[in-house]
Amino acid sequence: MAKKSAIEKNKTRQRLVKKYASKRDALRAIVKDQSVPIEERIQAQLKLSSLPRNSAPSRVRNRCEISGRPRGYYRKLKMSRIALRDLGSAGQIPGLVKSSW
Repeated sequence: MAKKSAIEKNKTRQRLVKKYASKRDALRAIVKDQSVPIEERIQAQLKLSSLPRNSAPSRVRNRCEISGRPRGYYRKLKMSRIALRDLGSAGQIPGLVKSSW
């Protein structure tokens, strides 16, 4: 089980990403638009860099919804490999059979 503080920090980051997503997208569009004068693009870049650091989507870490584990994460299932194995062995995931030979 991951530390509660790490899980909560990641949840805070997810909330900030949602909150600032539209503002960040608008500023990035101005910065990338070559038809906008250079002064306006520089101002947009400064505003973009003044946004909270944790509002960037790349700061969010994929974590298992069951255990909070940050590694061995399956995006499609939103859980780690260990949680997947435990639930599969318990028969709680339909169609998943633990292999043995």
